[in-house]
Amino acid sequence: MKIVKFFDRLEDKIRFRLSHRPVIYTLIGGIAIVLFWRGVWMTADMVWFLNGPVSMLISIVVLLIIGLFVSFFIGDQVIISGMKKERKIVEKTEKEIKKEEVSLLEIEEDLKILNNKIEDLQGKIKNHW
Repeated sequence: MKIVKFFDRLEDKIRFRLSHRPVIYTLIGGIAIVLFWRGVWMTADMVWFLNGPVSMLISIVVLLIIGLFVSFFIGDQVIISGMKKERKIVEKTEKEIKKEEVSLLEIEEDLKILNNKIEDLQGKIKNHW
Protein backbone atom coordinates (compact mmCIF):
# COMPACT_ATOMS: atom_id res chain seq x y z
CA MET A 1 0.00 0.00 0.00
CA LYS A 2 2.89 2.37 0.77
CA ILE A 3 4.32 1.75 -2.70
CA VAL A 4 1.01 2.68 -4.33
CA LYS A 5 0.78 5.89 -2.28
CA PHE A 6 4.39 6.76 -3.12
CA PHE A 7 3.83 6.42 -6.86
CA ASP A 8 0.48 8.24 -6.63
CA ARG A 9 2.15 11.23 -4.97
CA LEU A 10 5.07 11.07 -7.40
CA GLU A 11 2.65 11.09 -10.34
CA ASP A 12 0.80 14.10 -8.92
CA LYS A 13 4.03 16.07 -8.51
CA ILE A 14 5.32 15.23 -11.98
CA ARG A 15 1.96 15.93 -13.61
CA PHE A 16 1.76 19.29 -11.81
CA ARG A 17 5.22 20.34 -12.99
CA LEU A 18 4.76 19.12 -16.55
CA SER A 19 1.32 20.74 -16.87
CA HIS A 20 3.12 24.11 -16.86
CA ARG A 21 5.24 23.00 -19.84
CA PRO A 22 2.74 21.50 -22.33
CA VAL A 23 5.21 21.03 -25.20
CA ILE A 24 7.66 19.06 -23.05
CA TYR A 25 4.72 17.14 -21.51
CA THR A 26 3.51 16.24 -25.01
CA LEU A 27 6.95 15.10 -26.17
CA ILE A 28 7.53 12.91 -23.12
CA GLY A 29 4.02 11.46 -23.29
CA GLY A 30 4.20 10.83 -27.04
CA ILE A 31 7.56 9.06 -26.81
CA ALA A 32 6.36 6.92 -23.89
CA ILE A 33 3.19 5.89 -25.74
CA VAL A 34 5.13 4.94 -28.88
CA LEU A 35 7.62 2.92 -26.81
CA PHE A 36 4.77 1.16 -25.02
CA TRP A 37 3.11 0.12 -28.28
CA ARG A 38 6.48 -0.88 -29.73
CA GLY A 39 6.95 -3.19 -26.76
CA VAL A 40 3.48 -4.65 -27.19
CA TRP A 41 4.12 -5.18 -30.91
CA MET A 42 7.50 -6.84 -30.36
CA THR A 43 6.08 -9.08 -27.62
CA ALA A 44 3.20 -10.11 -29.87
CA ASP A 45 5.72 -10.96 -32.60
CA MET A 46 7.36 -13.40 -30.20
CA VAL A 47 4.10 -15.38 -29.73
CA TRP A 48 3.93 -18.00 -32.49
CA PHE A 49 0.15 -18.04 -33.07
CA LEU A 50 -0.44 -14.25 -33.12
CA ASN A 51 -0.73 -13.59 -36.83
CA GLY A 52 -2.80 -10.69 -38.22
CA PRO A 53 -6.29 -12.22 -38.20
CA VAL A 54 -5.85 -13.93 -34.80
CA SER A 55 -4.54 -10.71 -33.23
CA MET A 56 -7.46 -8.74 -34.65
CA LEU A 57 -10.01 -11.30 -33.45
CA ILE A 58 -8.55 -11.43 -29.94
CA SER A 59 -8.44 -7.63 -29.70
CA ILE A 60 -12.03 -7.20 -30.94
CA VAL A 61 -13.35 -9.79 -28.46
CA VAL A 62 -11.43 -8.28 -25.52
CA LEU A 63 -12.42 -4.70 -26.43
CA LEU A 64 -16.07 -5.71 -26.78
CA ILE A 65 -16.04 -7.56 -23.45
CA ILE A 66 -14.52 -4.64 -21.51
CA GLY A 67 -16.68 -2.05 -23.29
CA LEU A 68 -13.98 -0.07 -25.07
CA PHE A 69 -14.48 -1.10 -28.69
CA VAL A 70 -17.02 1.52 -29.76
CA SER A 71 -15.96 4.31 -27.39
CA PHE A 72 -12.31 4.06 -28.43
CA PHE A 73 -12.81 4.01 -32.17
CA ILE A 74 -15.79 6.35 -32.39
CA GLY A 75 -15.77 8.25 -29.13
CA ASP A 76 -18.43 8.98 -26.57
CA GLN A 77 -19.05 12.51 -27.85
CA VAL A 78 -19.94 11.26 -31.33
CA ILE A 79 -22.34 8.67 -29.94
CA ILE A 80 -24.01 11.13 -27.54
CA SER A 81 -24.35 13.85 -30.17
CA GLY A 82 -25.85 11.30 -32.57
CA MET A 83 -28.41 10.22 -29.98
CA LYS A 84 -29.32 13.85 -29.33
CA LYS A 85 -29.50 14.44 -33.10
CA GLU A 86 -27.00 17.29 -32.77
CA ARG A 87 -25.00 18.59 -35.66
CA LYS A 88 -21.25 18.04 -35.85
CA ILE A 89 -19.20 20.87 -34.37
CA VAL A 90 -17.88 21.82 -37.82
CA GLU A 91 -21.49 22.26 -38.97
CA LYS A 92 -22.53 24.44 -36.04
CA THR A 93 -22.60 28.19 -36.35
CA GLU A 94 -20.49 30.44 -34.18
CA LYS A 95 -23.69 31.58 -32.46
CA GLU A 96 -24.61 28.01 -31.48
CA ILE A 97 -21.13 27.32 -30.11
CA LYS A 98 -21.15 30.53 -28.04
CA LYS A 99 -24.61 29.63 -26.70
CA GLU A 100 -23.23 26.26 -25.51
CA GLU A 101 -20.26 28.02 -23.89
CA VAL A 102 -22.61 30.39 -22.05
CA SER A 103 -24.64 27.39 -20.83
CA LEU A 104 -21.49 25.74 -19.51
CA LEU A 105 -20.45 28.93 -17.74
CA GLU A 106 -23.89 29.18 -16.12
CA ILE A 107 -23.59 25.59 -14.92
CA GLU A 108 -20.14 26.35 -13.47
CA GLU A 109 -21.58 29.37 -11.62
CA ASP A 110 -24.41 27.25 -10.23
CA LEU A 111 -21.90 24.61 -9.08
CA LYS A 112 -19.84 27.25 -7.29
CA ILE A 113 -22.94 28.50 -5.49
CA LEU A 114 -23.91 24.96 -4.50
CA ASN A 115 -20.38 24.21 -3.27
CA ASN A 116 -20.44 27.36 -1.13
CA LYS A 117 -23.79 26.35 0.36
CA ILE A 118 -22.49 22.83 1.07
CA GLU A 119 -19.41 24.27 2.80
CA ASP A 120 -21.62 26.57 4.89
CA LEU A 121 -23.80 23.64 5.91
CA GLN A 122 -20.76 21.53 6.78
CA GLY A 123 -19.43 24.37 8.90
CA LYS A 124 -22.75 24.68 10.72
CA ILE A 125 -22.84 20.94 11.34
CA LYS A 126 -19.29 20.97 12.76
CA ASN A 127 -20.12 23.95 15.00
CA HIS A 128 -23.32 22.26 16.16
CA TRP A 129 -21.49 19.15 17.41
